[in-house]
Amino acid sequence: MNRRDILNTAACGAASLALHGCTGPAQKTTPPAAEKPNIIFIIVDDMGWADLPCYGGKSIQTPNIDRMAADGIRFTNAYSGCTVCAPARSVLMTGLHMGHTPVRGNTGGIPIRDHDVTVAEVLKHAGYVTGGFGKWGLGDVRTPGVPEKQGFDTFFGYYHQVHAHYYWPDYLWSNSETIPVLGEKGSAEGYTHYRIFAEMLHFIRTNKDRPFFCYAPWTPPHGRYEIPESDPAWKIYKDKPWPQMAKVVAAMVSMIDRHVGRLLELLSELDIDRRTIVFFCSDNGAAARFEGTLDSSGPLRGFKRSMYEGGIRVPFIARWPGCIPKGAVSDLPCYFADMMPTLAEIAAATQYVPDNIDGLSILPTLIANPNEQKKHRFMYWEWQLYNWGKKQNIPNRLMQAVRMGKWKAVRHRSNLPFELYDLSSDIGEENDLAADHPEIVRKIEAYIKRTRTEPPPQIEPPKPQGKRYR
Repeated sequence: MNRRDILNTAACGAASLALHGCTGPAQKTTPPAAEKPNIIFIIVDDMGWADLPCYGGKSIQTPNIDRMAADGIRFTNAYSGCTVCAPARSVLMTGLHMGHTPVRGNTGGIPIRDHDVTVAEVLKHAGYVTGGFGKWGLGDVRTPGVPEKQGFDTFFGYYHQVHAHYYWPDYLWSNSETIPVLGEKGSAEGYTHYRIFAEMLHFIRTNKDRPFFCYAPWTPPHGRYEIPESDPAWKIYKDKPWPQMAKVVAAMVSMIDRHVGRLLELLSELDIDRRTIVFFCSDNGAAARFEGTLDSSGPLRGFKRSMYEGGIRVPFIARWPGCIPKGAVSDLPCYFADMMPTLAEIAAATQYVPDNIDGLSILPTLIANPNEQKKHRFMYWEWQLYNWGKKQNIPNRLMQAVRMGKWKAVRHRSNLPFELYDLSSDIGEENDLAADHPEIVRKIEAYIKRTRTEPPPQIEPPKPQGKRYR
């Protein structure tokens, strides 16, 4: 069955939040559009698992995100879809893990395909207005992967992720139309995150009386590490005895926190707080560990571009007054592939979800019904290293990782054996137990052989002369 068949074939009996004890707006059958909860999904770029105080961080001030966790649920075993940007977003959008998802390269403009089904398409067909604000990374302009061809009514920001490296570019995109950015480098007027955040708030105000899906793939704290000197967050850290990059990253994280606070205030002002679920996470691990200053990976080994926990385990918080109990903490292992079925169940839209996804809905955990929660036997990640100069994959540099219960297998070269760690007692992945448990390694290897498929061609679209994006 192709995408169009799936999305045009409705079924009765959508999942009911009311049956799970949620005091939110869902009903026993598919609820009217006006009663469906709004969904806001914030995914920031390169925030470390331990950057937030609610995850043990001690250097960065994030009172609003910490309060969001206190008002909702904080996951301690949540994972990205990959250890780098574009593939992680592909897993999030398609519900397919890295052995199946279409975009597995991280060059920045590889497009998802027309027949791929996205979260936005699922929710749009369930009556949601859909908007995206930030960094897309799943198809440059004039490709099938642009967001307005993948279920978004509107998308404002960057399409190619290399474009998103710049906080003072000449332009942004809005549904493939160029939007000039005014303001000199260093100015608040030209700082793109401010503009993207303002457009996001406008979308929420405009659609407050209908169910909306607001996807917020914000670019900070990804490098380039830049923030206006006038930003209140910069003033907190500018005199710290830290390296410059650490100070800017800390300021960017506190800026994000300020905007999360403003978002939550707006939901209350519009009187839609109790019918809006807000998610907050990072797209992968921290770009650097910042040892001795931010300690962004905390006790985890590695950081971004690694398959160790520091590269793929991420902060993940959800808040939904009346449905998610306050101050909940979950150790459920989950990852980006779970977001499509979760959001679909929240929206009573499970009939639009393809039957071949790898994710499982975590709604029972969100609304405190753990006995109904299905669990993964395996979770899978991979990433193929790429030679940018030669524009080809690096031989034998396919990274892979599998989590099976408490066990985590990882290797960073395809011609090396797997390492094996017991995460229940070794969160820092210090003690390789592969030699002691060859039967566990064999099970994991058999799973990979059984489930993984080769990726489709990972083709970057042609670019203008002298540019890395359109």
